[in-house]
Amino acid sequence: MGHIIADLKETFRRGNIFIQLIYINVGIFVIGTLINVFLRLFEVSTPDIFGIFALPASFIGFIHQPWSLFTYMFMHAGILHILFNMLWLYWFGSLFLYFFSAKHLRGLYVLGGICGGFLYMVAYNVFPLFSSQVAGATLVGASASVLAIVAATAYREPNYRVQLFLFGAIRLKYLALIVIGIDVLSITSSNAGGHIAHLGGALAGLWFAASLSKGTDLTSWINWILDGFISLFQKKTWKRKPKMKVHYGNSATGREKDYDYNAQKKAQSDEVDRILEKLKKSGYDSLTTEEKKSLFDASKR
Repeated sequence: MGHIIADLKETFRRGNIFIQLIYINVGIFVIGTLINVFLRLFEVSTPDIFGIFALPASFIGFIHQPWSLFTYMFMHAGILHILFNMLWLYWFGSLFLYFFSAKHLRGLYVLGGICGGFLYMVAYNVFPLFSSQVAGATLVGASASVLAIVAATAYREPNYRVQLFLFGAIRLKYLALIVIGIDVLSITSSNAGGHIAHLGGALAGLWFAASLSKGTDLTSWINWILDGFISLFQKKTWKRKPKMKVHYGNSATGREKDYDYNAQKKAQSDEVDRILEKLKKSGYDSLTTEEKKSLFDASKR
């Protein structure tokens, strides 16, 4: 068991940001489900733990649990719910990193969830159709966050083709339009809240990509907060400073190593700039397999 946990930790540490987000979502779902199964077996009456982290539709409910605007995007109502969300996050998370950075993905995941949750609350408190439901309705799921990633990728590279089972190749812009269209047509269905949140997430993704193309990163403040929060839990290791040692002799070898390293870094940077320029002019499909790999590796550095 210890080896399994160690392997999971190592995979999480080495994984891309979308892999880490999948681990977090699945981990929360598994732990929550196991706790629920255990308590039900012993018929233990407990408070609604799930509801504490779900986003209420009413503004009064939200005031009592403001953290739910963040926590709801990591909660899921069932196996199929989390399965499809994580599959979409895996597929489009990997594609997103071809065009944006890992921090952009992390920040947009949160931004999409916030915008989706906010639109959900506004809609349920504005439209008369939901007036009888607003008091007890809640929202969970990463769908809004995932749709933000899909929409941003489609905005950045609209003509990129993805292969769909049974449907064949389809351009990203059409896939995004189909998904958004389905959500618009479904906002009066039994899962109205989920579809409204999807639209909020998609709008956030388009907003992010459009702003970034003009030089404004809408996720910078989110990443600043997340980095500060993460740093609170990182262990500080205090090491004794080694005594200074003086080496006599020819230092040319050291200078040569520094020069080689700097030259290599510059060559890598120039290559990435060349690929990005080609991507901008001719699109993603024009890149060779080696160029795609170089761009993907650069996004992880």
